[in-house]
Amino acid sequence: MKSNTKRPTNEQIKELKAILSKIPDDETLERNASIIKALADPTRLKIVYLLQHGERCVCEIIEALERPQPTISHHLSILKNVGILKWRKDGIWIHYRLADEKILELIEKLLTKIK
Repeated sequence: MKSNTKRPTNEQIKELKAILSKIPDDETLERNASIIKALADPTRLKIVYLLQHGERCVCEIIEALERPQPTISHHLSILKNVGILKWRKDGIWIHYRLADEKILELIEKLLTKIK
């Protein structure tokens, strides 16, 4: 019985291997996916938009977004862990800012290209 599945030619296999050799390694792809996942949440995107206007104390973010402290802390932690946010402690208060001021510009550019 003959299979109906088409097999790639040796030339196609070589081409595919050449393409794969230019793709980032699995560790890099995993990191990139983590960053994209971190941004794939409306509350986290709001935090990024809020922080485009400068550093904010957690208490300000809680007040602005009208969410409970544990919820905001969870979202901030995710953004911080993937490198989108930087933080500093001032007494008992923690202040957050964007790690790179151009992050929102890049997000907007990506979304514009996809729409």
